[in-house]
Amino acid sequence: MSLVPPFTKESATKKVKKAQDLWNTQDPKTIGKAYTEDSIWRNRSSFLQGTDQIVSFLTAKWEKEKSYRLRKELFAFTDNKIAVQFWYEYQDSHDGMKWKRCYGLEDWTFAEDGRMRKRQMSGNDVEIEEGQRWFVDGVEVNEVEIGEAHW
Repeated sequence: MSLVPPFTKESATKKVKKAQDLWNTQDPKTIGKAYTEDSIWRNRSSFLQGTDQIVSFLTAKWEKEKSYRLRKELFAFTDNKIAVQFWYEYQDSHDGMKWKRCYGLEDWTFAEDGRMRKRQMSGNDVEIEEGQRWFVDGVEVNEVEIGEAHW
């Protein structure tokens, strides 16, 4: 199945899960290849352009966010756009290794070759106790039951 636009529900869902799996590698250089050379990002309050800035941003992200585990779900799609809801958990190395969960939404726009040319992310971090974690070691992130209160 092709993961380039125009998207169907099936191809958009697969594209989202492929992105999820790629981000869970925490490999900025490999992840950077999924974006056009001039890709434009807004990540919270950071504005980036180009794969060099994306790779630098992701490198710094995972220097801070340890034990990172992410889940993405398709929210909506059109021919060349996908909206995603996501949750991830991490230990904050800049805040005493406290556990945090980020809740958020992204909207993506794709080039004809299937690479992302625009990404906007809005997210909020919530401090959690270790016993509140969903994505513990050994758990498949796609199988965790996330209730309606968290959607």
